[in-house]
Amino acid sequence: MLSRVGTLIGRYVIEHKLGEGGMGTVYLARSRGGRAVAVKVARPELASDPSFRARFRAEVAAARQVGGFHTAQVVDADPDAEAPWLATAYVPGPTLAGLVTAEGPLDETKLRALGAALAEALEAIHACGLVHRDLKPGNIVMAPDGPRVLDFGIARALESTRLTATGSAFGTPGYLAPEQALGEEVTGAADVFALGAVLVAAAGGRPFGDGTPMGLMYRSVHEAPDLTSVPEALRDLVARCLAKDPAERPTPDGILDALEEGAPG
Repeated sequence: MLSRVGTLIGRYVIEHKLGEGGMGTVYLARSRGGRAVAVKVARPELASDPSFRARFRAEVAAARQVGGFHTAQVVDADPDAEAPWLATAYVPGPTLAGLVTAEGPLDETKLRALGAALAEALEAIHACGLVHRDLKPGNIVMAPDGPRVLDFGIARALESTRLTATGSAFGTPGYLAPEQALGEEVTGAADVFALGAVLVAAAGGRPFGDGTPMGLMYRSVHEAPDLTSVPEALRDLVARCLAKDPAERPTPDGILDALEEGAPG
């Protein structure tokens, strides 16, 4: 495949490839004024799917309204391009997954800060009518000014194509809420479940162990999570986030209250 370095996507000049995501290829690019952006370009099979384009257009319109300190702002998009694309502010830093691998589990103070940042991000995302649907350590960048949540605003468009093509749940096993794994209606409570699973992972654990995707989804539906890695003062909150019944999970605002009330000193 020919390199796209130096070519234009919309009005952005590609500098280099950052990686591959669920939607397609992600590039670091710059605007004519020098602003760094991450541009996600849809895979060819998605570009040829009218249902993907329709949902992508609707999701991008909502995602552009998302603000807050803990998200990567959507700054531009073209759902009608030959290969639809989405540009977000580029956030430098390692992912949470990479940070934990390199430096080890987060302590209680850092877990509290992470939980609060993620709760604020979910408040901003949900306020615009979106559900992230795939919150996980690989979608969280640990920027110098705090964690940032990536890849909101594309999940529902991708979900529609995966459900149509394979009948499987969209998301990442181990972080999928039971209702997602079962193909039921998904609300913001599913993101709260994922937040709980992310905190377990950041503490060095695996809430539903290891194994195959089907095994992880089965355990998330039928078995209690393993919270042994989570500091004792945070276990009750994380357990409530990971409740099987969406109605029993706290709201993002409730998570913030619980983190403030239980903070040491």
